[in-house]
Amino acid sequence: MTISIGNDHAGTEYKQAIVAHLEAKGYTVNNYGTNTNDSVDYPDYVHPVASDVADKKVDFGILICGSGNGVAMTANKHQKVRAGICWTKEITELTRQHNNANICCIPARFTALQQAIQIVDTFLDTKFEGGRHQNRVDKIPVSC
Repeated sequence: MTISIGNDHAGTEYKQAIVAHLEAKGYTVNNYGTNTNDSVDYPDYVHPVASDVADKKVDFGILICGSGNGVAMTANKHQKVRAGICWTKEITELTRQHNNANICCIPARFTALQQAIQIVDTFLDTKFEGGRHQNRVDKIPVSC
């Protein structure tokens, strides 16, 4: 499985730990995030991840910023992207099961590092339920 990951300055430590975790599990990771804690503009790191997901170059995306909101808002501007903010295991499961999210957005300032790794594992291991949820997911995109 191939994952694209991006982060701003609030998520550098989390990104580095998540990349190491995923690579140890045998995943291929495209790293578009910053590697420093110097202030950056998160859209610069979100768009490459969202493009990879929308173009089906990768299986999933992971984005990390302080609140998760900025990266989610930016990613969701891309057609075929369903980015959800994931801050607990339960929310993460529902984001995949009911919304078929393909990008996991982690709020680094509101999750512990080990919790963030658990969120990533949950996101990647949880399957979309389809059924009644598919009709709803089909209504999400807006044609341009």
